[in-house]
Amino acid sequence: MATKPSVLFVCVHNAGRSQMAAGFLDHLAGDLIEVRSAGSAPADSINPAAVEAMAELGIDIANRSPKILTADVVEASDVVITMGCGDACPFFPGVRYRDWVLDDPAGQGIAAVRPIRNEIRRRVAELIAELVPASTT
Repeated sequence: MATKPSVLFVCVHNAGRSQMAAGFLDHLAGDLIEVRSAGSAPADSINPAAVEAMAELGIDIANRSPKILTADVVEASDVVITMGCGDACPFFPGVRYRDWVLDDPAGQGIAAVRPIRNEIRRRVAELIAELVPASTT
């Protein structure tokens, strides 16, 4: 049996978009995909509006903490999804990279964060369908 795929979500502060994406992937894929998130310049805490938006859907990301992006975590991932971190992400052969262009929820209220959250959920569902064969779900 093949090892499970691993996905790394990266945004600058690892406090909003990447945390919501990791929360969705954990929630929707369970243990079928290894989930990581990191930031090129991590914030001190998770964006409260992102926490609230996810809680509305029954997903708790309140106890997560922003982590620094390292070359090791990139190299250990099969897919790296960047969200506005520019060239801060190191490149390794064999790792698939994708850039999801999404609005930054930093400093936004819950009404502005909901559409970002919903778009992340849609993209995460597509990613799961791509990475996990239908027979295993």
